Amino acid sequence: MEKDTAELKRELAKLKRLAVEIASEIHDIVEDTLWTDYVKMPALSEKLKAAVEEANSFKEANGL
Repeated sequence: MEKDTAELKRELAKLKRLAVEIASEIHDIVEDTLWTDYVKMPALSEKLKAAVEEANSFKEANGL
């Protein structure tokens, strides 16, 4: 059974929120602790890239 559009949109919103949360972590480091936490940036960047790709793939696969 195919999921209804509202449910798909909720799932997409969750995926987007995860990406925004990672971007927020990056922003916080840049704003507050760049000189001490810069080493976290490569891993966070990879997580962000994966989260955005997942959201975009879900959006495309479901015609949203």
